[in-house]
Amino acid sequence: MNIQCPLPTKTDEIVKLGHGSGGEMTQRLLKNYIQPLFNNSWVSQAHDSATLPWDADRLVFTTDSFVITPLFFPGGNIGELAVYGTVNDLAMGGAEAKFLSCGLILEEGLPLAILERVLISMAEAASKTGVKLVTGDTKVVERGKGDGIYINTSGVGVLESNQSIDPSRIRRGDLILLSGDIGRHGISIMASREGLEFESSLASDCAPLNGAVSKLLRAGVEIHCLRDLTRGGLATALVELAESSNRSFVLEESSIPISEAVQGACEILGLDPLYVANEGRFVAIIPESASELAIATLRETDVGTSCEIIGRVEGEGYAQVILRNSLGCDRLLQRLPGEQLPRIC
Repeated sequence: MNIQCPLPTKTDEIVKLGHGSGGEMTQRLLKNYIQPLFNNSWVSQAHDSATLPWDADRLVFTTDSFVITPLFFPGGNIGELAVYGTVNDLAMGGAEAKFLSCGLILEEGLPLAILERVLISMAEAASKTGVKLVTGDTKVVERGKGDGIYINTSGVGVLESNQSIDPSRIRRGDLILLSGDIGRHGISIMASREGLEFESSLASDCAPLNGAVSKLLRAGVEIHCLRDLTRGGLATALVELAESSNRSFVLEESSIPISEAVQGACEILGLDPLYVANEGRFVAIIPESASELAIATLRETDVGTSCEIIGRVEGEGYAQVILRNSLGCDRLLQRLPGEQLPRIC
């Protein structure tokens, strides 16, 4: 899909900060960008809030902020990330995203041509996922204090099934299904940020996950828990789930898909791919009886072609994640004291 802004902009226009510029800037953005790109009856209300339809459906609500640098990277940009990130958070609760809000924090001096590219990417991502952006806000901060653009998106979704999908449902004997290879987002950001070049091109896995989750639910796959593998990567996500459920997870290292390019880059940079961020990967904790259907269904989706069962829930009453290698040696996975890569989402 290719969305074009219907109103041309001057390439030398920039975001300006000054007396009265906030309201004037907001009106210009609404008239020239937001309303043409995100054209729907709610954003057209031009009010401080959007009045949305609601019935007896169970609603899910989430919010996230995005401060990534650089703004554009191989495989995506901050605009796509802001839409997909919030849509994916809703999907991890089993909800179909319906509406988004968008808060833009713009740095004085930002070229409007860059803002236009970001907004067009957001519009394309919203169209792809079926979500409507219906309200938002804009603020301008002083030059040198905003890294160009910060974006906050909040999302409202409706549960797609009667299944309860949360860590409390994780049970001993459940299997851990990983949707695809890990580490590509974090490594692509590092390479882009530092100007690094590798033999194999690395692009972020930035992608919407709602379609894959919907397909699993429509196929009747029993899902106990879902978690996307963003900041902190696979290891951190599983440590959090083990702690939340008070269960013990055992992972088979040889089953975790990692591309040669990511593995090689991590060895050069001294990074552990298990802790590198992803923006288009998730784990599903499912009963063993659902594994064949889940794998077959997920492999039919764009984001799940390389999905694998990587471990099992083996204990209860003690929260830990153990990584077992091909020699049978165990390594305890823990939270990192800090982030391997800052500002990656």
